[in-house]
Amino acid sequence: MEFAAGEESAYGYRKLAICLRRQHNLVINHKKVYRLCKELDILAPQRRIKVKHPRRLAANRQITAPDQLWEVDIKYAYIAKEDRFFYLMSIIDVYDRMIVDYHLGLSCKSKHASQIIQRALWKRQLFESNSRPIIRSDNGPQFISKVFEETCEQFGVEHERIPPKTPNKNAHIESFHALLEAECLSRHEFLSYQEAYQFVNDYIRFYNERRIHGSLYDFAPCEFRQMLAIGQLKPFIVKV
Repeated sequence: MEFAAGEESAYGYRKLAICLRRQHNLVINHKKVYRLCKELDILAPQRRIKVKHPRRLAANRQITAPDQLWEVDIKYAYIAKEDRFFYLMSIIDVYDRMIVDYHLGLSCKSKHASQIIQRALWKRQLFESNSRPIIRSDNGPQFISKVFEETCEQFGVEHERIPPKTPNKNAHIESFHALLEAECLSRHEFLSYQEAYQFVNDYIRFYNERRIHGSLYDFAPCEFRQMLAIGQLKPFIVKV
């Protein structure tokens, strides 16, 4: 394979090393080529890749009201009779602890993450508001995808991601999944996806509407949210 004169100038030191070996039968590796190019000051400038959606690390925050910070994560469970898994992707409001919206299915993709963000904003009537919640997630493929980031950008939602191996930064959704496991999933051996779907839906309704929550003055999330809105409960601060 022959290269035209001057063609090598398009290459960085790695490809230049290959070119030298192929065209001139030189015994030389890329490290040697790099050193020589650096000495001669002929290293090709490195291309900078512009990142459209830069990663925002989760910051320490003080949450003083609902709809300021939502956490999103995925839980999977097993269907014994069908020998397969199903997935639950949930959004929890860090302040009122309500599961605002969720996706339950045999697959869990970035499009599903985008859909529950849109539905959650609609349920909380936030499309007409200038204030939108921050969405906090881990670094799962559904949440680092172009589809999800573009959805957040479209709806004016800031997305922040926790550092790897720091589930405590997503403590509220992790806590909900632990309750779901202890109070629902571990108590049933599901025979079908339909059965699993029904049990999990029923549990989320119970959790939102009736399950007493110690950090919410011993009210369920729905009750707490309603009483807070009419001024019957004293606001507090959640540090995350």
